[in-house]
Amino acid sequence: MDKPNGHYRQLSVYATGQHSCAYLPERTARTLFLDPRESINAATYDALMKQGFRRSGEYVYRPNCPACQACQSLRIPVDAFSQSRRHRRCIKRNAQVTVHGVAAEFRDEHFALYQRYIDTRHGGSEMDGLDPQQYLEFLTADWSDTVFYEFRDQGRLLAVAVVDCLPNSLSAVYTFYDPAEVGRGLGNLAILWLIEEAKRTRRRYVYLGYWIAESDKMRYKSDFRPHDIHVNGRWLRVD
Repeated sequence: MDKPNGHYRQLSVYATGQHSCAYLPERTARTLFLDPRESINAATYDALMKQGFRRSGEYVYRPNCPACQACQSLRIPVDAFSQSRRHRRCIKRNAQVTVHGVAAEFRDEHFALYQRYIDTRHGGSEMDGLDPQQYLEFLTADWSDTVFYEFRDQGRLLAVAVVDCLPNSLSAVYTFYDPAEVGRGLGNLAILWLIEEAKRTRRRYVYLGYWIAESDKMRYKSDFRPHDIHVNGRWLRVD
């Protein structure tokens, strides 16, 4: 439920049947999802994120697997965050990079970068082979205040961070970058920049989506400390 204008409102949530897990192929999964007919806004979504939900396009969901709790929502409390030595090196390495927010609209330059990134990093996945309309449907939602943050070095586009700007937080929807620049740590740079942006705009958290300790591709998220993980309906601090 959410609480617009000080009043609680019930939201309809459904569960899928069991299906193959996208992250741990040997396991089965089940997902809770918000009724797509529900009318929501950024404040409602902010409340849902506090309960471990997340969106993909306009689809708002949360893992609800009976025998597994590997997928845990992870957020960074920005006022408590402390940069590691590795993070400071990443910032120094990218000292010339500038960041500029643009409207969440289709741009050929962004889409070409997305395609190169997916081809290299996630070829054959459900994110591969999207046409322009499917690409925007994956990254945006009509009810969300979403910004595409461009990371450039002397005008050259290096990365795009797709971010939902919520009343109390920033949520990293998806980040894609030039696969030829993998040594620059652009994914980590985007998170570090979002932490500073959240501080600047007086937001409390940066949400990084789901984290799975057993997944090598997600392990970087837990390097940002302290962080909170959502377990059994509660947020637990990990220092």
